[in-house]
This record gives sequence, C-alpha cells and structure tokens, in this order.
Amino acid sequence: MQDQPTSFKPTLGLFDGTMIVAGSMIGSGIFIVSADITRNVGSAGWLVAVWLITGFMTLTAALSYGELSGMFPKAGGQYVYLKEAYNPLMGFLYGWSFFAVIQTATIAAVGVAFSKFLAYLVPELGNNYFLFDAGITKVYSGQLVSIVIICLLTYINSKGVKEGKLIQTIFTSAKLFALFGLIAFGFLLVKESFWAENWKTGFTAMQDFGQKDAAGQLQPGTWIGISGSALAGAIAAAMVGSIFSSDAWNNVTFIAGEMKNPKRNIGLSLFLGTLIVTVIYVAANLMYLNVLPLERIAFATDDRPAVEASLHIFGDKGAIIIALLIMVSTFGCNNGLILAGARVYYTMAKDGLFFKSVGDLNKNAVPQVALWIQCIAASIWSLSGKYGQLLDMISFVVVLFYMLTIAGIFILRKKRPEAERPYKAFGYPILPALYILMGAAFCGLLIIYKPEFTWPGLIIVLLGVPLYYLAISTNKKA
Repeated sequence: MQDQPTSFKPTLGLFDGTMIVAGSMIGSGIFIVSADITRNVGSAGWLVAVWLITGFMTLTAALSYGELSGMFPKAGGQYVYLKEAYNPLMGFLYGWSFFAVIQTATIAAVGVAFSKFLAYLVPELGNNYFLFDAGITKVYSGQLVSIVIICLLTYINSKGVKEGKLIQTIFTSAKLFALFGLIAFGFLLVKESFWAENWKTGFTAMQDFGQKDAAGQLQPGTWIGISGSALAGAIAAAMVGSIFSSDAWNNVTFIAGEMKNPKRNIGLSLFLGTLIVTVIYVAANLMYLNVLPLERIAFATDDRPAVEASLHIFGDKGAIIIALLIMVSTFGCNNGLILAGARVYYTMAKDGLFFKSVGDLNKNAVPQVALWIQCIAASIWSLSGKYGQLLDMISFVVVLFYMLTIAGIFILRKKRPEAERPYKAFGYPILPALYILMGAAFCGLLIIYKPEFTWPGLIIVLLGVPLYYLAISTNKKA
C-alpha cells in the first residue's frame, strides 16, 4: 500500500501564485456593486475615488503581508501570522470566522452568482426558478447549481494541486483577457458617450437609495446633497461593496506549503495580483462612466451595470456576452477560494484546533477531508439564501482582521527583531500604519452609520472564544 504523504509538494510558481491572487479576487462584484456605490456617493468623482481608496488599501495590505509571508512560509497564511504575532486564541478566532462565514459564505455567494448569469442562457437553472419547499428553506434551481459547481471544483482539487492549478490558470487568464477586452470595447465601440456629462458631477456627493416599484425593481428617488460626516458614512457604506469585490487577495498565503521559493514568490504574487486587479477595477468603472449615464449605473436593472453597459456596447447580444464572462469569472474565482481555503483548516487541525482527520493529506498530497468539510459548509450557505447578508456583515470583520494582522508586523519587529525577513514591508512604518488608520476609520464609520453590518459579524467572531477553550479542553483529555 502506498504511504500517505505527510507534507505538501512545492509545485506552484510565481505565475501560479499571481493567478490565484487575481482569480480569487475577481468574482462577480465588479459587475454588480458599482450600482450601490453610485447610489451612496452619487458622482463620477466619488465612484472612482471609492475604488481607488479600496485599491490603495488592498495594495498596501498586500505589500505588508509580504513581510509576514517571508517570515512564515507555511500553509495557513493569515491564521499563522495572527497566532505568531499575538497568541493561539487570536489565530483561532480568525480561523473560526474564516470557516464559519468569510470563506464558505463567499464560496456560496460566488456559486449562486454563477447560476444567476447561467439563467440568461437557461432560465430553468436560475435563482428565480422554484423547485420545492424543504421546510426550513425554499429551494431554487440556482442554489442547486451552486452546490454542483462547488462539489465539482472540490472533487477536482481533491485530485491534486496540479489539477486545481490548471483550472485556475485557464479561467483566470480567460477572464483577464475578456475584462480588458470589455473595457477597451467600452471606449472604442460605444455609439454614445456619457463621459463629459457624468464628469460634470465631479466630486459633488449625492445620495439616493431609491424605491422599489410594484415589480420589486429599484427605481430612482430624490438625490440629496451630502457632505461632512454624512459623506464619510456614505463612503464607508459604499466601500462594503468594493472591499468585498477586492477581498480574497490573501488566499495565496494559505498555500505557502505548495509554493516554490515561498519566501520570494508569495510576496511578489501578492503585489502583482492585487496591482492587476486594482487597475482592472478602476478601468472598468471608467468604462461604465463612458458607456452609461450616472443614473443608469446607480439604477441598472437588477443592479447589474455591467449587463447594461454590455447591451450598449454589443447590442442585443450584450447580455449573453456578459453572462458568459461572469460565468467564467465566478467559476475561476471559486476554484481559487476552494483550493486555498482548505489549507487553513488543515493547519488548524495540525494545531489541535479542528477535527483531527482534517489535518491529513490524501495520496495526492492535498487535504481532502478539509476540502469536503468546506464544501459541505458552503453548500449549506448556498441553500440558506442568507450568504449576501452575511457577507455585508462580515466586511467589518474582514477589515478588522486585516488591521490586526498588519499591526502584527509592528509587534513581531519588537518580539523577534533578529528573525529572518527576506522581504520587508514596503513603506514601513508609514504605509502599514496608514492602512491601520484607514481600516479603523472604515470600521468606526460602519459602527456609527451601519451598525447592522457590524454587531452580527462580531457575534460570529466571539462565538469562537468558547469553541477555542472547548477544543483546548478536549485536547487535554485526549
């Protein structure tokens, strides 16, 4: 009988890492969330500014994580960094939140987004096609499509990291080329440009949450001028969408055990991947401003400005073109999330903080049990229909953990001044400190203006405290 591998095989290079960063970041958000952002800030200047602020924060965080990835080039990524900088409890609270909502609900949301756009081609497979009432929840075709996609990608990744790498490279390359093409066509092919008209709004902030008509479609209401603290709150609320769209860039840190030369390649792939995505996101919003009037970005049918823009560019075929693009995008995004996420639970299990079997590798040197447990949790979220609300709520927690992790750079410089640092945080201490200040402002404004986005996420995190001590107690008895 063949012996089971006891450690990961380093098979991923710099290009693979960059594809995982970019592919995990680009899902469905960039095609959708600009509508809500525009309703919150109401001008071309602030729409672009929100994406630039988010891009700056993401790049700063990625450059800072480069130092941590060089110090701890092993599976688990952010979980390991928090454990080493603070204590095992802090690491566990992140790992628990990651499993309970951050990663699994994101996988569910991306899977259901795939089915939403598949419905453009096959309506019977969409989220509005009711199948049956399961008692605790109503089941729609789109939810089952999401589960099938999640199970398929989990199965592929259980066969080995090379299979997952192949899927990631093909689908990420395809969506990057397609997105660059869509942006270019938005400037070259559109018959009527709204660029000058939209930029007349400059940085005059307006807000309009609109009203739903009898069909449930959001319609324009009255635009209200905002400034001062109201503007700050609107920016924070708008950034919930842009931060969700820019999240998951840290997934490459979870697979450090499978990276060639991880001390160099993880930091570089973080920088290159986040830079590529930031450029694409800002360019896509500039394209929206060229193709659509501002009000149609804000109140696009079903909150899908990308579909409306594609219809203006390509005519009647636009909806099908964008649907295919989003299906490619979400499929590749979920592959990256599924591939990387399981490595966190694997590392937690090795520390005695997850089920013991989760810490085993199969004959293909991948954590198969961790992959399937993640699959089950994501499938449950797919059926619940609550993933979207949870992701809004968890944006606060995601940024909070990013802040704590980056603060860990300062702590580790004091605790372990002699530790090997192949790569040092760019702009230290100014840029990491600036990220912490910007993150604190974002979280503080959400607490004040959007408390429904904050306390549920905190409750989920704090539920991890008794679970941690339960796991410690169980280990002592074993």
